[in-house]
Amino acid sequence: MADKKSGMMRYMKYSVVGIELAVSVAVGGGIGYFLDSKLGTEPWMFILWIFFGLVAGFRSLFRMSKQYLKEMKEDEDKGSD
Repeated sequence: MADKKSGMMRYMKYSVVGIELAVSVAVGGGIGYFLDSKLGTEPWMFILWIFFGLVAGFRSLFRMSKQYLKEMKEDEDKGSD
């Protein structure tokens, strides 16, 4: 039972990846919108910061998937012993 609960907690930890991606894009868009309104550069800062948000989100997605694959490999190694 504890092993099943441990697996569930692992999946819950990785379920936030989509939310993290969306939040990073939204924050980037918000920063870009704010800068455009202050600098009068519509829509260039918005586009640039949306891009930065996408890069940050995909970087986080990549790091999380790398960590997940590492944990899966460790679990397989434990199971083969």
